[in-house]
Amino acid sequence: MNVQTRVKERAEEQSTAMSADQQAAIRTLANDLHRLNHAVMKAVEAGVSVELVRSARHHGGGGNWGDLLIPVIVTQAQ
Repeated sequence: MNVQTRVKERAEEQSTAMSADQQAAIRTLANDLHRLNHAVMKAVEAGVSVELVRSARHHGGGGNWGDLLIPVIVTQAQ
């Protein structure tokens, strides 16, 4: 089974107990993560190494939180 397909299936399974607004936010997040992963692959193919590191944690109240990321880029010496 394709990894991307399984991630999508897991997200859909988890979203059944969420509100419509929460489901829309998760779909947006999943789409943006797909684009981010594609961008990381393009950067790697261009010759750099990419590490995503948590830079902060956003707290939304009510116990909800999310990790914010920054890229650490390493170029190879020519």
